[in-house]
Amino acid sequence: MIPTQHIDRDWRFHLGDAPDADFMGYDDRAWHTVHLPHDWAVEHPFDRAHSSGTGYLPGGTSWYRKHLTLTAQDASGHVFLTFQGIYKHARVWVNSYYLGQHAYGYTSFSYDLKGLVREGENVISVRVEHEDTADSRWYTGSGIDRHVDLTVTGNAFLDRDTLFVRTSRATSEEARLACTFSVAGGPDAHADIRLLAPEGTVASESSCPAGIHDITFSVPAPRLWSPDCPSLYTLVCTVYDGTEMSDCLTLPIGIRTFCFDPNTGFSLNGQSMKLRGVCVHHDAGCLGAAVPKAVWARRLSKFKEMGCNALRTAHNPPDPDLLDLCDEMGFLVMDEAFDEWEGTKNKWWQGHNVYPPKHFGYAEDFPQWHRSDLESMIRRDRNHPCVILWSIGNEIDYPNDPYVTPLFREVLGNNDANKPLAERLYDVRKPDASRLPVIARELVDIVHALDTTRPVLSALSFPELSNRTGLADTLDLSGYNYRESFYEDDHARYPDRVILGSENSHAPDAWYAVVDHDFIAGQFLWTGIDFLGECKGWPVRISQAGALTLAGMEKPLYAQRRALWTETPYLRIAVGSPDEDHGAWGESFLWQGASGEIRRVSVYTNAREATLYLNGMSLGTRSPCPERSCRITWDVPYEAGTLRAVAEGVEDVLKTPGTAQSMDVIKQVYACDPSIVQLEITLKDAAGSPALDEVLYVQPLGPISLMGIENGQCDDLTPYSVPYRCTLLGKAIVYLRVPTDACPGRVHLFTSGGRTADITL
Repeated sequence: MIPTQHIDRDWRFHLGDAPDADFMGYDDRAWHTVHLPHDWAVEHPFDRAHSSGTGYLPGGTSWYRKHLTLTAQDASGHVFLTFQGIYKHARVWVNSYYLGQHAYGYTSFSYDLKGLVREGENVISVRVEHEDTADSRWYTGSGIDRHVDLTVTGNAFLDRDTLFVRTSRATSEEARLACTFSVAGGPDAHADIRLLAPEGTVASESSCPAGIHDITFSVPAPRLWSPDCPSLYTLVCTVYDGTEMSDCLTLPIGIRTFCFDPNTGFSLNGQSMKLRGVCVHHDAGCLGAAVPKAVWARRLSKFKEMGCNALRTAHNPPDPDLLDLCDEMGFLVMDEAFDEWEGTKNKWWQGHNVYPPKHFGYAEDFPQWHRSDLESMIRRDRNHPCVILWSIGNEIDYPNDPYVTPLFREVLGNNDANKPLAERLYDVRKPDASRLPVIARELVDIVHALDTTRPVLSALSFPELSNRTGLADTLDLSGYNYRESFYEDDHARYPDRVILGSENSHAPDAWYAVVDHDFIAGQFLWTGIDFLGECKGWPVRISQAGALTLAGMEKPLYAQRRALWTETPYLRIAVGSPDEDHGAWGESFLWQGASGEIRRVSVYTNAREATLYLNGMSLGTRSPCPERSCRITWDVPYEAGTLRAVAEGVEDVLKTPGTAQSMDVIKQVYACDPSIVQLEITLKDAAGSPALDEVLYVQPLGPISLMGIENGQCDDLTPYSVPYRCTLLGKAIVYLRVPTDACPGRVHLFTSGGRTADITL
């Protein structure tokens, strides 16, 4: 018996097609050795020949092979092989036997290899086909970019697809958990189920024979799960075949109740709260779509400090590592399935809204695969306490993309300023929006068949139409994308409907549309982090919508949100132009300019007022304007030196950067994956402030591999494969992999200006 474990190390990889690589005896010794998760696209240069929508990185066909050794006992039982995600169109063989294919790049799938494996060497072969890079509106990645798991059991085992634990009742005195599961095996098969409290003591237990079971656990004085206190119990299921242990599963469990109400919004464990959410895509810049759990931990820690309590997985099922962290760290999650259904959306490949578009994408697979993909997501994720919402689609009702309606002769969407007239007008030959409620009803029924404890929504971009076609009526809850102006009228028109902001701008007004209306459950900002793709056009390769840069560094948008969402005294200075004042969108943490040039200085604070100083001289004390914006501004003639802002016991300083004199290195290692080391680099000038930018070089020494360097600069086309990159505002992040079973190694850092640092790992 082998409990579920990752088999990520030492896969052999070949870029390009390889006829006969499905054959067990194929000679793959010349192939590269890689460790999973693996996204090969980021190993190649940016090229405008590829799609702007997916960040100018390539696609193609590739092969992976894994040589796996099993004992005779292991090979005689059930051997379950699970892929957590492959982008995309994967075909899988084991020992020359063809197991099948899987189209979607974001859902998990498994095979039982009983009878197909043998004692000794076994070979897993995977062909991955991703030829069309213009198949998405964001970067997808290419390859086996999530974990691969192996579970070996005896003849009796727990059917993991059937396991579903949910809280039926919870108070401070007692909680009741309903647990459904199935044990497969012969007449001697049976299972012991134990629920362990956070400290490891047994809170409840039960025993069951083979078959399908519904049992109830009673937990006295439960510690309820919440973002502020994410207490986790552990379900341990041990399966026996007679007296011999045959299978074992441990599953973290959070005890919590929640409710969405059309008048009072959202409550958790009986306490009303607003969802302060962000949307996140799945890439991490130089790492592509193969994002280590530790990298997500660093990002989520930043979100916690910002006051965030919720995430939306835009616009696909997430890496399970992310959901595990949300359970552990305390984030509520909207788990999203699809960005398109039967109709293929426009895919921009020459810049945003630059015609003509291309029309590859999941729509080609949706008719055949939507049921199995949606069921896969629900079964895999329904035991996570963090998940409170299922989303069956994002902006499926986007006007004219591709669905149309005779109810509107001409329609523009959120980003359609340059759309040709012919694309804005109703055309009877295009798919009719009346088809959408038919599909939605089917998808909602699929979800409800597997989980009735969470509501189902779709993120609507065109509610003024979707309310009339009946699409909104098929949903348990309506998500509105950038439609705050409809909140009051639609609440009055549909008083029994729950509404929340499923995608919202960073504008403070969008947040106060939530705060000022008890019936709005919350909002999800677009976005929490910058991401590859969905960019304006060459040489810009990323979307800059995030509160954090692609390197996970704070932006003025982060400062604004922290001032809006937190109560602990906070203040941060940012600088922009008075001529093009787009608020935090157009600002940076940089005090630099021509002498006398007027610069707009913003102070983001949750204080009632702040005072700004330039080189020791007061520029006055002011209050936020508008009053609740958390932003105070001064127009200041530029003068090299120091800006200093003070408010109610907190202050911030921004200095004109000088030449780098030293290098500050913060080493970050997270318990969730100690093999990943993140080095946050800041070049410092003589005053100890972030310095002028230089090129950073990274030289690993010993058993260390450089995974990538990221600065977050939107138009930096330096290939991710090289061991150097310029800093941005004096900062960069370096990702390293350190084998946990190896002796400590070192990394040598140096810059084009002669700064050096040696770090022992």
